[in-house]
Amino acid sequence: MTVSIDESTSLRQAREIADEVFFPAALAVDGADRVPISHLDLLAERGFYGLAAPSEFNSLDLPSFPAVCRVIETLASGCLTTTFLWAQHHNAVMAAANTSNTELRAAWLEPLATGQRRAGLAIGAAVRPGPAALSATPADGGFRFSGAAPWVSGWGLVDTIYVAARLPDDTLVFALVDAATSGTLTVEPLRMSAVNASSTVTVTFDNHFVSADRVANQMPLQAWRQRDPATLRFNGSLALGVADRAIELADEPRLRPQLDAVRDRLDTADPEVMPAARAAASELALRASANLAVASGSRAVLLDQHAQRLVREATFLLVFGSRPGIRDALHTAFTTTTDVA
Repeated sequence: MTVSIDESTSLRQAREIADEVFFPAALAVDGADRVPISHLDLLAERGFYGLAAPSEFNSLDLPSFPAVCRVIETLASGCLTTTFLWAQHHNAVMAAANTSNTELRAAWLEPLATGQRRAGLAIGAAVRPGPAALSATPADGGFRFSGAAPWVSGWGLVDTIYVAARLPDDTLVFALVDAATSGTLTVEPLRMSAVNASSTVTVTFDNHFVSADRVANQMPLQAWRQRDPATLRFNGSLALGVADRAIELADEPRLRPQLDAVRDRLDTADPEVMPAARAAASELALRASANLAVASGSRAVLLDQHAQRLVREATFLLVFGSRPGIRDALHTAFTTTTDVA
């Protein structure tokens, strides 16, 4: 089954931004300390911070979830770093849209959907297997969070973090926390081989108070894990964007049908097979960028060449947002040979 995406005004705008703004600056952003605020302002101006917002706060003409994913793919083909940072914002938008906390929705949804407020994401520390790296304790008027959340992107570029912390009974507490250091919240920058300009840090919470009016939701950990596979499609678009740009730069038509097939596999996958589909997207990004490096020759190792940037970004996407099923599928892909003769 092939999912057909009609060209919409919003998709054309995304392609214009990717080709005319993001891609020409991609090498400069790759070597910078942080994403240019002008990139994020442009996305807000064109309405793309409302990508996951309900219709009253969403001006984009994207009729389906595959169309939404194609926008992410298109922007990632221009600049993975900017798109990676911006994509994490939508978790906070969806939380504000779907919360039963009516006061939080009224105060936060519109500013988040318009990009007036911008959010990072810190969920993995609470939901990882084993003991929580970030825990919550009930307190008068809210909760206190303690522990460390690694891989929080956008520090200095976002004003809010959508955080999950785990209670002793394995209930997750999801909250919107100010992205500001204090006596109980500190950060340590992380230097990465790709998307380093995403300003990614480890955030440490030391008995940090979170008031009840900032709590968007509470959910049993097991319930979150049951629905998690269905959420993996979103991030697969980042790998498709890297693959798409590498295929274009290498002028390699043989890989184009593979890109279309992997995209279609992601668009039609159910939760059971989504990890394998995600793995296929990451594997294709690595192959396509490696092919570009070979096609570029020795110049591919120079820092002013897109080939080396895309190879590093594809490597990053092998492990970003990973799950055991994705890792298993990638291990199989990388260690299975059909013919060595």
